[in-house]
Amino acid sequence: MNGDAPSGRGPVSKTRPPSTRTTKRDKKRIHWAPLNIGLERRLQTLIVLCHTLTIVLFLCSFFFTCAIPPILAPPPPLPSLHLPILNSTNIRRPQMPKEEELPPTKKYIFGYHPHGIISHGAFAAFGTEALGFKKLFPGITNTLLTLDSNFRIPFYRDYALAMGIASVSRESCENLLSKGGANGEGMGRAITIVIGGARESLNAQPHSLRLVLKRRKGFVKLAIRTGADLVPVLAFGENDLYQQVDSDEHPIIQKVQMLVKSTMGFTIPLFHARGVFNYDVGLMPYRRPLNIVVGRPIPVMQQSNRDMIDDSYIDELHAKYVEELQRLWDTWKDVYAKDRNGELEIIS
Repeated sequence: MNGDAPSGRGPVSKTRPPSTRTTKRDKKRIHWAPLNIGLERRLQTLIVLCHTLTIVLFLCSFFFTCAIPPILAPPPPLPSLHLPILNSTNIRRPQMPKEEELPPTKKYIFGYHPHGIISHGAFAAFGTEALGFKKLFPGITNTLLTLDSNFRIPFYRDYALAMGIASVSRESCENLLSKGGANGEGMGRAITIVIGGARESLNAQPHSLRLVLKRRKGFVKLAIRTGADLVPVLAFGENDLYQQVDSDEHPIIQKVQMLVKSTMGFTIPLFHARGVFNYDVGLMPYRRPLNIVVGRPIPVMQQSNRDMIDDSYIDELHAKYVEELQRLWDTWKDVYAKDRNGELEIIS
């Protein structure tokens, strides 16, 4: 009808059609999850919930144990965790297509984009075998990296170490890429870095892709010092897993977030998604497709002496890396980002 008056029937009522009122009212309702969901799906939800709230849960556990001194006895070393339920995660239909084979006779730095709110895709693809990393890249041993400050959180440190996650500090990166492997000098080793970091999480708006990358060149210098090839990785759907308050529209919130980042090393986006028993309110990620595309490796010539690294070579590799990311976006956007609101943006 679109508000057109039928001829000969008098003035049009200003009251909206019942169907429209129902639709808008329906959007405000909380949609509850059905009770007849299978056990496997419930277990998937439980695992994702626990992983999402790990820092909060472990901090609460630490303060609780501080209140009961006998509990503070040193815990036994945690074994390496294996969570087979993550092979079918709460993120719907995860996929990880690759464009080229990566020979295990080299070292690699996987640069993961975007950060998103919690980097669920990076954890699923490079911190577990949910997407079959070992089958996709045989002979390559990969380590997912996170902020060094996360290893200062009581109990969470043990959880991260048990999952095989390491610090993103320079010493940690160089150690992982220079020892072990087939020749004892790091060949066949790889690390995964979420390049945009905490700052990029503030740009994690659904159906958009804004990457903090223009001035991020530390990973390029690391690649030159260790001789590791650079491999861009683009995750289509990472930003769609949560809804976030746009900090650009709320200057006070943005100032508080940047203050937290400058003092603590991480930031706190104001976000929500679904809950355990509903689909509208909570900290669980939405069950939406997440497709992670691994790009072509960019060869790097090693120069272990930091003082002899040419700035022009750093800029050249950085430009090639950005160009490869742009190519990945242009190649796959019509496949995995059909509902996008804009194009890829490279910001500060």
